Amino acid sequence: MSRRNSNGRSPLVNPQRQITSFFTKSTSPLSPSLSKTLKSNPNNPISKSNPNPSPTLTTPSPLNPNKPHKPRLVIDAPPTISPPPSDSPFIGKRIRVYWPLDEAWYEGTVKSFDTVTSKHRIRYDDDEEESIDLSKEKIEWIQDSSSKKLKRLRRGSSPIRKMVIEVEECPKEEKQEEEDDDDDNDDSEDEDWGKNAVLENVVDDNDDEDMELEEENEVVESAKGKNSNKVEPKKRKLGGGAKMEPMKKSKSGNEVNRVAVKLSPLAPLNNLEVRKTSDGADNVATGDSSERFALREAQKFHFLGKDRRDAKRRRPGDENYDSRTLYLPPDFVRNLSGGQKQWWEFKSKHMDKVLFFKMGKFYELFEMDAHVGAKELELQYMRGEQPHCGFPEKNFTVNVERLARKGYRVLVVEQTETPEQMELRRKESGSKDKVVRREICAVVSKGTLIDGEFMSTNPEAAYLMALTEYCENNPNEMSERTYGVCVVDVATSRVILGQFNDDSECSALCSILSEIRPVEIVKPAKLLSAETERALLKHTRNPLVNELIPNVEFWDADKTLDHLKRIYGHNNDVSAQDGGLDCLPDVLVELVKTDHDSRSALSALGGALYYLKQAFLDEQLLRFAQFELLPCSVFSGLASKPYMVLDAVALENLEIFENSRNGESSGTLYAQLNQCVTAFGKRLLKSWLARPLYHVESIKERQEAVAGLKGVNLPHTLEFRKALSKLPDMERLLARVLSSRDASGRNANKVVLYEDSSKKQLQEFISALRGLELMAQACLSLGVILNNVKSRQLSHLLTPGKGLPDVSMDLNHFKDAFDWVEANNSGRIIPHEGVDKEYDSAGKAVNEIESSLLDHLKEQRKLLGSTSISYVGIGKDTYLLEVPENLSQNIPRDYERRSSKKGFVRYWTPDIKIFLKELSHAESERETLLKSTFQRMIERFCEHHTQWKQLVSATAELDVLINLAIASDYYEGPTCRPSFVGTLCTNEAPYIYAKSLGHPVLRSDTLGKSAFVPNDITIGGPDQASFILLTGPNMGGKSTLLRQVCLAVILAQVGADVPSESFELSPVDRIFVRMGARDNIMAGQSTFLTELSETATMLSSATRNSLVALDELGRGTSTSDGQAIAESVLEHLVRSVQCRGLFSTHYHRLAIDYLKDPKVCLAHMACQVGSGNEGLDEVTFLYRLSAGACPKSYGVNVARLAGLPTSVLQKADAKSREFEATYGKYRTEPNSSNQSWVDEIIVLVQKLNNAANNLSCEEMVSDHSIVKLQREARELLERC
Repeated sequence: MSRRNSNGRSPLVNPQRQITSFFTKSTSPLSPSLSKTLKSNPNNPISKSNPNPSPTLTTPSPLNPNKPHKPRLVIDAPPTISPPPSDSPFIGKRIRVYWPLDEAWYEGTVKSFDTVTSKHRIRYDDDEEESIDLSKEKIEWIQDSSSKKLKRLRRGSSPIRKMVIEVEECPKEEKQEEEDDDDDNDDSEDEDWGKNAVLENVVDDNDDEDMELEEENEVVESAKGKNSNKVEPKKRKLGGGAKMEPMKKSKSGNEVNRVAVKLSPLAPLNNLEVRKTSDGADNVATGDSSERFALREAQKFHFLGKDRRDAKRRRPGDENYDSRTLYLPPDFVRNLSGGQKQWWEFKSKHMDKVLFFKMGKFYELFEMDAHVGAKELELQYMRGEQPHCGFPEKNFTVNVERLARKGYRVLVVEQTETPEQMELRRKESGSKDKVVRREICAVVSKGTLIDGEFMSTNPEAAYLMALTEYCENNPNEMSERTYGVCVVDVATSRVILGQFNDDSECSALCSILSEIRPVEIVKPAKLLSAETERALLKHTRNPLVNELIPNVEFWDADKTLDHLKRIYGHNNDVSAQDGGLDCLPDVLVELVKTDHDSRSALSALGGALYYLKQAFLDEQLLRFAQFELLPCSVFSGLASKPYMVLDAVALENLEIFENSRNGESSGTLYAQLNQCVTAFGKRLLKSWLARPLYHVESIKERQEAVAGLKGVNLPHTLEFRKALSKLPDMERLLARVLSSRDASGRNANKVVLYEDSSKKQLQEFISALRGLELMAQACLSLGVILNNVKSRQLSHLLTPGKGLPDVSMDLNHFKDAFDWVEANNSGRIIPHEGVDKEYDSAGKAVNEIESSLLDHLKEQRKLLGSTSISYVGIGKDTYLLEVPENLSQNIPRDYERRSSKKGFVRYWTPDIKIFLKELSHAESERETLLKSTFQRMIERFCEHHTQWKQLVSATAELDVLINLAIASDYYEGPTCRPSFVGTLCTNEAPYIYAKSLGHPVLRSDTLGKSAFVPNDITIGGPDQASFILLTGPNMGGKSTLLRQVCLAVILAQVGADVPSESFELSPVDRIFVRMGARDNIMAGQSTFLTELSETATMLSSATRNSLVALDELGRGTSTSDGQAIAESVLEHLVRSVQCRGLFSTHYHRLAIDYLKDPKVCLAHMACQVGSGNEGLDEVTFLYRLSAGACPKSYGVNVARLAGLPTSVLQKADAKSREFEATYGKYRTEPNSSNQSWVDEIIVLVQKLNNAANNLSCEEMVSDHSIVKLQREARELLERC
C-alpha cells in the first residue's frame, strides 16, 4: 500500500549511517538481536503472525571477522488480523502505523470503529486523524507501561514513553556494504567515538538482546561533490535493517530521531539501546546518570581535577595560568583512538568553549559539553558511560544562538574532508591516518552573533567592547586615566573608536557603558585598574568577559596597524607614501595622523580584531566596516563638542532606556518615543536620546525638519511610514550580504555541508535588492513635500545626489540582470542576455553547436532523400538520427546504429559524435559559469556598498524624524515647539521657563483615576533665582517634578516637541541627577558613599550651562551631618558654579537659611492637611508647585498609608511633635547665659507647630502672622 505524503507530515529525510566506532580503541563483539525480545512479547501481533517472514542474514562482523552476525529482526509485512467486531477491543489502545512514502512510523490512539467499513479511526499524536483497515496496514501495538514485564528502572529515571523500532529486509546493496566493511583497510576508525552509546532511560539491560551494529565510514560525498553544495550521506543502519526515521516533532516541539543508535566512546557495552521519543522531560541527566558520569570523570580524568594544568603545565595558582587550555598527560593521549585524540586536541586548547563537533550530518557534543547540551538545549543523552548528545546540521543556527545568548562560547569544528578524500590522501601520501580532517570554522558568542531568530526580532544592538587603560601614577595628584575604547556591532559592521581622559570615578567610561550596555567585553589580562573593574561590574548587565594576553593577543598600536595594512592592502595598490596608510579608511587615517596620541584607541581596536580573528570575522567585517569616532574622544575637540552629556547616573535615574523595576524598557523615555517602523531607525533613535544636541543651530535645524513632516505633509509622511514597515532589518541584512563575498568560516569551500546554504544567501541577496528598491522609491515619493518646506535637513535627505544617493541605475542593472522571482524560488540565477559576457559567450557556443546539428540534419535529409528524417532522444542518447527503415540500405557504413523501433532505425553519424562532444563541453562550461554567476553578482553589488549604506542611513534618519513629528500625539495635554535663546558665548544668565509643563512619560491612563497635574517652572534668567529649593510632604511629587524638568530638556534638545503650553530655555551642556537611595556593594560603597560620589562628580564637572537635579541629598547619615553636607553642596552650586538646578530636601532648616537669598527660590509641592482618625493628620496631595516652604514632611501620614498599626502611628506622631518642639535644643544642660534664648525658641517653635496643625500648606504661606513668626525664629537661630 502506498499512502500519499500529506497532512504536513515529514517528507523523507535522507537517513545517515549511524555514528559508530568513534572513540573506542579496542574492538569487541557486538550485541545480539532484538528479535528475541519482540517475539517473546505475547501482546505483539507481529510476533504472533507474520505471513511473509524474511530469511535471516548472516554476515561476519567487521570488528570480529571470526564471529558471524546474529540474525537480524525483520519486520516488513503486515500481520494477519481478523476484522474486529463492532465493539472492537482495540479502541483506546496505542498503535504505531507505518507510512511507506515517509518510510516512518507514526504513533497514535485508536478512537473508534466503523462497523460499515470495518475501519478504525486513528488519531495521531500530532492531532491528525484517518480511518484505516488494520488488517491491511503495517502496524504495531504500543504496550502500556504497566503491562510490560520490565525489571526495575534506574532510580530517578523517567518512565518509558515511546520506543520505535523499524526493521526491514536488508537490501542487497546494504549487504554488499557490510561485506565491504570487512576490508582490513577500512577507515571507520574515524568514527570510533560513541560505540554502544544510546539514549538514556530505556528498558533494563537484561530486557534487551544484542543486535549487531555496523561501523561507519562517516559520510560519503555525492559524485557532484562540493559543486552541488550538498553531500548525500549514507544511512545510519541498525543491523542493516533498521533505518533512522525522518525527523518528526514531539509534543515539546523538539526534533528527535525516532531511531538512532550510537556507540560508546571509551568502554563498549554489550547491549543495544534504542532512542525513544521525548517530550523534553527526559533530557536532564537522572541522578543515577549524574553519579555515573561523575564517577567516571573522577577515575579517568584526574587531570581535570586537582592535577589540572594549562597547556604550558602551569597550575591554577600560577600568576600566568591560562584556564582556557589544558595539559593532557602522555599516558592518557597514548590510550586514545584517532578520533578521540582529534577531539581532545581541539578541546584542550579551548576549555572555555562548548565544542560543536561535526560528524557526518550531525553536530556531536561529548564529555563536559554534553552536559551543557542536555541542560541548555534539551538534547537527549546517549546511553553509555560517556556523556554524549547531538543534533542534526539543520538545527545548527537555532542551537548555536541559544547557547550564545545564554553566555556560552561555542567552538564550531567542521569536517573539511570526506572519507573518499581521506582515502585518496592516504594513498597519495602513504599516511595511515583513519580520521577525516576537521578544522575550527567559527567561534560564536554573545557579541559575534550575526544571524538567528532572536536577531531578526530584536532590533537592539549587541555590542562587543574592547577596552584598554593607561594610568599615570602621580602621588601628588588625583590620578587621571586614559582609556582606549573600540565598540563593535558585528551584525551591522559598525566600529566605534575612541580615546579619552577620565576622572578617578571613571565617569566618562560609565556613561558609555550605560548607553551601549555591551554584551561582551574584551580586555587585557590584569592590566585594568580596580576602579575600572568596578565600573565594568556596576554599569553592565552580565556581559561575557574575555581576557587576552597583553601584546601577544591584545595587540598594541603598531601590531594593529600592521594587521590593518595587511587586510586593506590586500586588494589595493599600497604606496610607500604616508607609510602605506592610504589604503586605510579615512577615519583610521585621521586617527593615526592626529596630533593627539592615539595609541590607546588603536590598541583597543587591536584587541577587538584579535578576538574577531579567532571567530573568523575580522576580514569580512573590516572590508566593509563603517568606522566612527566616539563623541567624547579627545580627537573630537571638547571646545566644539556638539552634544549634551548624559552620564551613567543621569541615564539610570531618569530612566532613559531602562526602568528601575526590572531593567526593561517599559515606562522609559525611549519606550514612549519609540514609534519607529524600522529596526535601524530604532537604533538611531536610541543614539539620539543618549546624546541630545547642544548647538542651538543644530537643534533648530532638526526642529525645522520635524515641523516640515507635519501639517499638510502628514499624509505623505504616513505613506512613507507604511512603505517602510514592510522592510526587514536592512542594516544587518546588508552587512550579511556584503560579508558573503568572500567564502570563509563555515561558508568556506572546503567545509563539508549537507544543508544548501547558497539558496539562503541568494534569497537574502534578493531581499536586500528589494529592500533597497523600496527605500529608494519611498524616499523619492516623499520628496514631493520639499515644495512646502524650507528645512535644509529635509532638502539634503530627500534630494538625489546629496544625502539621498542616486541608486536607480545600479538597481536597474540588477533588475535587468535576472528574474528576481524565479531566482528566489529556484535558488539559482540565470542571467539575462547581455548581463554576463562570459555566460553569453558560453551560451552562444552552445547555440552554435545546436545550429550546426540542425544544419547537419538538413544535409542528411538531402543526402538520404527523405524529409521525414529527424532527431530523437532516447534516455541519455540525444540527437539520434531517426531514419525510415526502407532507407537503411542507403546508410553509409561509418554511421553507428544505436537503436530501432518499428519502421525506423536510429544512428549517430561521425559528425554528430563530434558535435555531441563539443556540445557536452560547451554545456559544462556554461553550467560552471552559471554557478559562479551569483558570486559575480555579489561582487558587483559590493562595489556600491557606500551607496547602499548611505541609502539605509538616510532612510533611518527620516524614520526617526517622522517618529519625533508624531511623538506629540502620544503626550497628554498641549504640546509646543521649544524656543532656544542665547548662544554658548552669551553673558546672559541661562534659564528654563515652562508653562503648564506635563510629563513626557506619565499619562492619566497609567495613573489610574488621577490626572497628571501640570506645573509652571521658572529656573534662572535675569533677576530670577537659578535654583529652586523644593520642600513638601513625602509622596508629594518632588522627585517626579525633578525628572519631569530633566526629561523635558532632553526632549527639547533632541528636537522633539514638549508637553507644555510654552517652553523656553538656554541649551544645557550636561544634566546631573542625584536621586534615589541605592548602594554599590560590589564596589564596596555604602548608600551614603554612593550618594556623595555622584555628588562629587557633579561639583567637579558642572558648568554654568549645566542643569542639576538633587533629590534629598544627605539623608544617608545623621541629621546634623546630612544637613550640613546638603547646605554646603547647595551653597557651592549657587555661589561658585552658578548653574541651573532643583534641590529637593526634607531639611527644613535649609528653607529658613535661604529664605532671603535672591539666587534661591523656595517652593513646595502643595497639600492639604486635615484631621483623620485617632487624631492623626490626613494629608491630601495636590501635586501643584507653589511658592514658599513647607514646614514639615508629614512622614507619619505615609506610615499610615503603608498600613502601620495605629498604636505605632500615634506614638510616632507624639514623638514627632516632641522633636519639633525641641528642634535645635542642646542635648546638654544649658548655662544661665543662653537659658532665656532656649525658652524663647521653644515658645516660637510651639506657636509655629500649632499654626501648622490648623492651616493647610497653601494657607500657611500667605498668612502674614506665620511669616512674622518665621522671621523671629530665624533671628533667634542666628543667635545660636
